Amino acid sequence: MSSQALRLFRRLGGSSPGRWLYSKLICRRAPYFASIAPRVEALEPGRCVVRIRDRRAVRNHIGTVHAIALCNMAELAGGLATDATIPGSARWIPKGMTVRYLAKARGEMTATAKVAAIADASSAQDLHARVEVRDEGGTLVFDADIAMWVSPRKET
Repeated sequence: MSSQALRLFRRLGGSSPGRWLYSKLICRRAPYFASIAPRVEALEPGRCVVRIRDRRAVRNHIGTVHAIALCNMAELAGGLATDATIPGSARWIPKGMTVRYLAKARGEMTATAKVAAIADASSAQDLHARVEVRDEGGTLVFDADIAMWVSPRKET
């Protein structure tokens, strides 16, 4: 694996201030994710854990965490897990996402993304990031299947 995101997490992720800084740097690289103020808690090949606090900026009109905030959280976790899993000779982009809203999302949310390793990255293929979002009590409130298009990196 030669994921820049994974290498940086390995350098910074061992402490709470390091994870805070890492999360800020990821949002600087992909600014839209800053709207949910995520905190990357774990990143390793095949897995990523992201948390968001329940705050006014992510709530909808009925006082629960907004569906799109959950989608953003899932895409961030799935994207980082994919990036940490695929070989350095490959690149990825989200191709589609299927989601299910299973319960009212209240309180701090934790997304856990899992991605299977690929045997051969020499040809383009779909890779699925499976993401579960749970509330503080452990209730599954949302899940997503994100289709990632993985293809060989173009030589420059």
